[in-house]
Amino acid sequence: MLRVVLAEDAVLLRAGLAELLARGGHEVVAAVGDAPALKRAVESEAPDIVVTDVRMPPGFRDEGLKAALELRARHRDLPVLVLSQYVATAYATQLLSGGGTSLTGLGYLLKDRVGEVADFLDALRRVAAGETVVDPEVVRVLLARRTRPLARLTPREHEVLALMAQGLTNQAVAHRLAVTEASVVKHASNIFAKLDLDPAEGNRRVLAVLAHLRDSATEEPPPPAP
Repeated sequence: MLRVVLAEDAVLLRAGLAELLARGGHEVVAAVGDAPALKRAVESEAPDIVVTDVRMPPGFRDEGLKAALELRARHRDLPVLVLSQYVATAYATQLLSGGGTSLTGLGYLLKDRVGEVADFLDALRRVAAGETVVDPEVVRVLLARRTRPLARLTPREHEVLALMAQGLTNQAVAHRLAVTEASVVKHASNIFAKLDLDPAEGNRRVLAVLAHLRDSATEEPPPPAP
């Protein structure tokens, strides 16, 4: 049995994770909804492992991840399993490069993996035992990045980014593609996540366009006409 401090801002997901962990034979000694509460819970409960979401209040950026790294610095090699909604390899890299004195007891999983209960509980056990566990999809994306930086985008996301590069607003992009503006916003958010563009880095729209332009510049020219 592991004593777990759980940090997740979504109330229903937090309750579901707590129930899943309890059914797996573990004790959730604290279940909190923000980064400051996570740090307080670890100090008061001295858990065997921390399970935390990346993005949490108050800023919904990477507060959960930063709190986990702070706790690792304060409590040598505290096992930490980080959950992420998206394949954001920048977060995985930050965790593995800033996880303290060693890479032992670190894990980075997509939230989709939680639905595969046996795999999730196995990852929890392995991280607590000192292993390093990285979601297979994150590994796949890291390998794919050895080719072109925009290779992860879907055809529709490529269309949206190309129109953004032309200087079109979300509304104009929506009109051009005959979709809703909300759909464009969602595609843009996916693009930013897949390109590992953190909100703290500034204007993600500009950075995404620059990535598009760099990628276009490296494309091989078409073969000459016969």
